Amino acid sequence: MRGRSQAREFALQMLYQLDLRRGADARQILDEFWQEQRAPEEIKAYANQLFSGTAEALPSIDPMIAGFANNWDMKRMAVIDRNILRLGAYELLHVAEVPPKVCLNEAIELAKRYGDAESSKFINGILDTIHKTHARPAVS
Repeated sequence: MRGRSQAREFALQMLYQLDLRRGADARQILDEFWQEQRAPEEIKAYANQLFSGTAEALPSIDPMIAGFANNWDMKRMAVIDRNILRLGAYELLHVAEVPPKVCLNEAIELAKRYGDAESSKFINGILDTIHKTHARPAVS
């Protein structure tokens, strides 16, 4: 698995833990995660950036996702789908050096790997809508 793909997977695992352990401190999740996992520094740094950034942005990301998830309450979504959406939305909106197409493809791959048969379509639809309605300027 490529470096940034591995970092996204690590970030997703931490977000999943944060979601399941309601009320847990993000810093605590991060510290506990790296006690059990090993990774090169650049992968660890990007995973930490994605996890911390997504965790901090949840108050703005969750309502956006909910607004585009027609007939889906955030609490009813599968935990893995909800967190792939959060991670993908954060990367789309806040990580300028990663092209939107890469963000979308990486989220879809995570959905195929960890979600159910419908997850990738569901995630693609919502993230594509977020991208189209909240497009950030391209980095040249």
